[in-house]
Amino acid sequence: MSSIKKGRAVATAIAGTMSLAFVLTACTPPPEDDGGTGGGGGGGEVAEGCEDYEQFIEMGDLDGTEVSVYTTITGDEAEAQEASYAEYERCTGSTIEYEANDEFEAQIAVRMQSGAAPDIAYIPQPGLLQRLVTDFPGQIQPASDEVAANVDEFFTDEWRDYGTVDGTLYGSPLGANAKSFVWYSPSMFEEAGYEIPTTWDELMALTEQIATEHPETKPWCVGIASGDATGWPMTDWLEDVVLRTAGTDVYDQWYTHEIPFNDPAIVSALETTGEIVRNPDYVNGGLGGVSSIANTAWDAAGFPILTGDCWMHRAANFYGVNWQQAQEDVEIGEDGDVFAFYLPSMSEDEKPMLGGGEFVVSFEDRPEVNAFHAFLASDVWANDKAEVSNAGWVSANSGLDPELLQSPIDRLASEILASDEYTFRFDASDLMPGPVGAGSFWEGMTNWVSDESTSADQVLTFIEGSWPES
Repeated sequence: MSSIKKGRAVATAIAGTMSLAFVLTACTPPPEDDGGTGGGGGGGEVAEGCEDYEQFIEMGDLDGTEVSVYTTITGDEAEAQEASYAEYERCTGSTIEYEANDEFEAQIAVRMQSGAAPDIAYIPQPGLLQRLVTDFPGQIQPASDEVAANVDEFFTDEWRDYGTVDGTLYGSPLGANAKSFVWYSPSMFEEAGYEIPTTWDELMALTEQIATEHPETKPWCVGIASGDATGWPMTDWLEDVVLRTAGTDVYDQWYTHEIPFNDPAIVSALETTGEIVRNPDYVNGGLGGVSSIANTAWDAAGFPILTGDCWMHRAANFYGVNWQQAQEDVEIGEDGDVFAFYLPSMSEDEKPMLGGGEFVVSFEDRPEVNAFHAFLASDVWANDKAEVSNAGWVSANSGLDPELLQSPIDRLASEILASDEYTFRFDASDLMPGPVGAGSFWEGMTNWVSDESTSADQVLTFIEGSWPES
């Protein structure tokens, strides 16, 4: 798994679970009197059912045009992506040519170097967006006025900032994921009389209470095995704890290397993480001791909740698509078999949310490209996409109707991501240089959780030593 890792873990988890049979209903036959287009760009009558797309139709003569899209999004999620363009294509007369590649991160640079860039690309993390804008000046187009207006209307300032390079907006947010969640069994909590914790101290008190009252189980289950990317779930653990113990300013300084990787604040955060994940009284329910964490597959690590062997599992909203691998009829919801609560911070007033997502950029300044980019940044596309997606997909777009999403946890994630009440921060390892974020960070976290003799300072000093000099 490349540095796209956790963002693309969504696609991996969703693959094989989605059903798109109902998608075809979105592709309604065009009215006979206008060939199905919405007037072709300025001046014509808008076709029946195309009123929401009039704003894009007015951006130019779109009928008969083509827009090429290049992305990492493959498999069943790619089918949902293409299905979400059906009404746009019908109403505008523009055709979207979709191409996905698992080697996107390397190939997009090759295509830019050779003059074969697509019209539009979906960039899987802000760090790559920054590098491409810097390394290939002038190739990625600044966001049009229409795109910028949609970003300002539908996304928080944090999301806008991640699509901005040197003060210029280039990328508009597309899909998203929310990682600061703790999965649990509502029925187990209710039977034991446990309340959802709202602060970190309450979470730790609950952890100790479970360990004391239910010694035959463990409060937490954790797994970080992921093939060549083993270790990435433990980077999420540390990132979440840094946000809670050190705050967003230190977090930003950390991933940009304004402070060293082994800064005392980060050492303290890792030690706090260890109070849970390296405590044999707290982990690893139904899976083994602390030593089992590195060998337990990340996508199966929460399953002991279903058998009552553990109580909590920290994982993103997209983990929801994994439950049916263990039990076909698992119900997700506040009254279901499993649900998730927000991983609390030090106080109820501080609400950081760790997450990830993709960003749309344009390489051409043609009317059809600008119109499609504006569509992808709009509430119209977000709702079209929600109607054809299965569990695991969300957006931070505030114009998205959460009721269209397929899972209660996705609806909760969407509301949090679009809320100004929470402070969003992108996954730090996806923002760091590749040799660190997708290399020494994964390795170091794996070694740290596997070897109790390795201190937090030692492992963070090891990672610091791998940071590129330039």
